[in-house]
Amino acid sequence: MYSTQVLDHFHHPRNVGEISNPAAVIEIANPACGDVLKLSVSERDGTIVEAKFQVQGCVPAVACASWLTEAITDKPLAELAQLSAEQMEAALGGLPAASSHASALAIAALRKALDKLRP
Repeated sequence: MYSTQVLDHFHHPRNVGEISNPAAVIEIANPACGDVLKLSVSERDGTIVEAKFQVQGCVPAVACASWLTEAITDKPLAELAQLSAEQMEAALGGLPAASSHASALAIAALRKALDKLRP
């Protein structure tokens, strides 16, 4: 049902936790499914230098949040604005159609973080 990549991120999530002095903290929920994602990021010179997450949700929600933190670290903000849910899903080897809400939630958290970081 789930790809090897999704299961790897679920069983071995990367960057779980909180950043001590984050530049932005976002908490976002999907009222339809109940998933809640908290994303914290640190930024220096227009680049995300650290990202961590906490999530309450399904297997894909954990996998998408974990993948997101890896994908955005050491990347310039301008480049991250182009990241899409479809790119995330492709990098994770696909998600079942009923689980696309997880990638949408992660990308929505990223967009809100970017909004907070932009001057």
